[in-house]
Amino acid sequence: MKKTILLIVLFISSIGFAQKNISKLLKKYNTESIPYISVQELALPDSEAIILDSREIKEYEVSHIKNAIQVGYDHFDIEAVEKQVTDKSKTLVVYCSVGIRSEDIGEKLKEAGYTNVYNLFGGVFEWKNNDFTVYDTDDEPTENVHTFSEEWSKWLTSGKKVF
Repeated sequence: MKKTILLIVLFISSIGFAQKNISKLLKKYNTESIPYISVQELALPDSEAIILDSREIKEYEVSHIKNAIQVGYDHFDIEAVEKQVTDKSKTLVVYCSVGIRSEDIGEKLKEAGYTNVYNLFGGVFEWKNNDFTVYDTDDEPTENVHTFSEEWSKWLTSGKKVF
């Protein structure tokens, strides 16, 4: 019993620790020009947000949030987004691995006139770290999460790391 309680406490502590570290990481690289939305807010059943994945296609194919539209980063094309999302007042949530690349894409969306743009705090890593489901290229649930690189994989504490 004591061992079980200790494991639960360690698990909960590790999630809080990971989130604090992701927070420090985001403060280092981001300006918060695009407001954050939490994974818990995005996961609400009544969320009508359009979700944009700003990772590369190889990352998206391994793991993505359900119904996310892959828009990429290196080859981001605002005109392609404008064809898919014509109403610039719709709520858009952009994500990447942890939330750094997605801030850049969020800024481009704002510059193009989108008015309700949010950056998913902690990205797909935080999504999976909170035990939300990710999907593979066949839209089947998967434990695999593309972590961009071995170095970045330390921010993922749940799921199977693929890089």
